[in-house]
Amino acid sequence: MLSGGAAMSGDDDGKWLDAHYDPLAGLRTFTSCVALADLSGDGDARLVAADLGGGHRPAVKLKVYQGTALSGESVLLDLPCGLVTFFMDLHEPRVPAVAVASGSCVYVYKNLRPYFKFTLPGLGVDESEQDAWREAREGRIDPPALKELLESLRNKSDAPLSARSLRFLSTDAENLEDFVRLHGQQPVKRQTVITCISTLKKSTADEDGVSCLLIGTESAHLYVLDPEAFIILAKMSLPAPPTAMDVTGQFDVEFRITAACRDGNIYVLRRDSERAKYRVELTSHPVGLLRVGKNVVVGTADRNLQAFTQKGKKLWKVTLPAAIRTMAPMELPARGLQAVLVALANCEVHLYRDKNLLSTVKTPAAVSAVRFGRYGREDGTLVMSTEGGGLMVKILKRTAEFRERDGAPGPPAAQSVRLDVPKKTKLYVDQTLREREHGAAMHRAFRMDLARLRLAAARAYARALESSLAPVSSGPGRSLKINAAVRGLGPSFELTLGLQNTAACRPLLDLAVSFLYDPASYRVRDPLLKIPMLLPGPVYPLRTLVECVGDVSDVIKVFVLAGRRSAPLLTAHINMPAGEGAR
Repeated sequence: MLSGGAAMSGDDDGKWLDAHYDPLAGLRTFTSCVALADLSGDGDARLVAADLGGGHRPAVKLKVYQGTALSGESVLLDLPCGLVTFFMDLHEPRVPAVAVASGSCVYVYKNLRPYFKFTLPGLGVDESEQDAWREAREGRIDPPALKELLESLRNKSDAPLSARSLRFLSTDAENLEDFVRLHGQQPVKRQTVITCISTLKKSTADEDGVSCLLIGTESAHLYVLDPEAFIILAKMSLPAPPTAMDVTGQFDVEFRITAACRDGNIYVLRRDSERAKYRVELTSHPVGLLRVGKNVVVGTADRNLQAFTQKGKKLWKVTLPAAIRTMAPMELPARGLQAVLVALANCEVHLYRDKNLLSTVKTPAAVSAVRFGRYGREDGTLVMSTEGGGLMVKILKRTAEFRERDGAPGPPAAQSVRLDVPKKTKLYVDQTLREREHGAAMHRAFRMDLARLRLAAARAYARALESSLAPVSSGPGRSLKINAAVRGLGPSFELTLGLQNTAACRPLLDLAVSFLYDPASYRVRDPLLKIPMLLPGPVYPLRTLVECVGDVSDVIKVFVLAGRRSAPLLTAHINMPAGEGAR
């Protein structure tokens, strides 16, 4: 069981328990070199990590932790770039093997003991380079001439030079002869190195099913290795060396490989394709790549966390408060949770589900490696390694609930709530069928009714213009517009008229305004108003007082008259408010 230590880290929402913290553990590693697995088959999961060394212990080692103690370690020959656990056979008990990618080799450990070593196949060497070294070995050219020849080959040849030739070109002039004498007798070889490693299920998708090894190399190739014979089953090419991979499916059925490459792009390969089928261009170089459900989540060097579909369509993007150090998946099948752990340079580990922040864990130092899974007997364990070599273990509380925070960028949560749309009634279905069957006839009837409505409106407007009943006059040579306003509470009101000449440039002369009303209800101070010349544009106010002498409200008609013309130019009807009677 895990024991509590002097925990110096914490979380801001109380979802995690501090199980162990050792700042002097001396574990310097990355997320790609850490795994949680039951290596002995007894149900007690252990932590397997490839230690990069450093400090007072520069040796590179494979370390195994059981609980909080170091239970075993093995020396590695070169710096590791990746570590995976996989089942290589169907033998009982079901114990996984450990594969460590280091340099150009893959070291396989079974029962924590060395089991097999696989070396990548060599690359082709240019014949001109081989001839140059052969002539130097036979003494037909001296070392300075060999250096000039190799420099010309490096500038002209399409194939890159071998590591020996590159080291020879970087050697000082006084050491060229010693270099040729020491290395010239050996054959020229060009060897690539491994950049990333992953696993691919062989024929079944079971958790303990047999898996193949998937290797990405510096020469921009992907190799699929048989888990028993360790022979190359498939070889695929990429436009650039891969740095991270995610694999789904089975090798014998159908699989999909998503690779983040050094050129800042993401490529997708399928079973029948030797080259990438899709390409996703990123705004910066990828830092981590994970698959959550059917989507791919990518963290980039410009502090962005982005999600894409399998075909490269961008779904969302979140800008983080600090640079991304590493990423790891977090899955809780019992709770139906699939999320992403993102370790940041500001000593925080964020948990995201889609683009929503669920939890934040604060650490005493920046985290370089993080894994979530079963450790010991606990299913929800978070294991972290800091840049200074510290080891932290946290356990998820069984009562922890993850809720989306309102402060997360993007649309509000209410936008994603489904509307309670009522079910379709029988009347709705009948009307839909009727519209499908008689759609053309219904459209013709609608157009006919619309034409009749327009005709009736036009006729009514024409009659209003002819009888001057409209508040707008557009007769020949006279264009007027009138509006009225009634102010006051009664029984006395102020009636204000606004008269405007809407003609382009012609003024109007010899106009008058007359009021028609019931003398038993109202008394107007100025029943007839003379109007001066109306210039085009401005609104001329006309005011008069109206006194209500009755108890019933009525309508006052306003007529605008012109000279000796019998018909008014325009007419306005004013609905007067109710008065309080004569005082």
